[in-house]
Amino acid sequence: MYRILIFIMIVIPALEIWGLITVGRVIGAWQTFGVLLLTGFIGAYLARREGKRVWALAKLQMSQRQVPTQSILDGICILAGGLLLLTPGFLTDLVGILLVIPPSRAIFRLWLIVLIQKKFLRGGTRIFKGN
Repeated sequence: MYRILIFIMIVIPALEIWGLITVGRVIGAWQTFGVLLLTGFIGAYLARREGKRVWALAKLQMSQRQVPTQSILDGICILAGGLLLLTPGFLTDLVGILLVIPPSRAIFRLWLIVLIQKKFLRGGTRIFKGN
């Protein structure tokens, strides 16, 4: 777990800075800044739109007394994608967009399901029930 955190906190920002410098040299600093702003605004719009769709589906499923499992996993992906899209950098923008748009989000959702199932099978998960 600590290795993943170290990777996230050190390697990813270093790659992002390298990417920004490289793109800035090719297209110019102001154009790079503009592209970052544009991806941020587009990402925020997409995350909001998809979040509303998933929320509406979850409400519909709950009104029909169904557990909105897929909607919850989609919501997790959209939240993570939205946060990545607001983070400056091209690598995080790419992953953020993939998490937000429905076709690729389905792949991440399946990955999350497998991850959760493995965690349960290993016995590493506890469920606490309230009073």
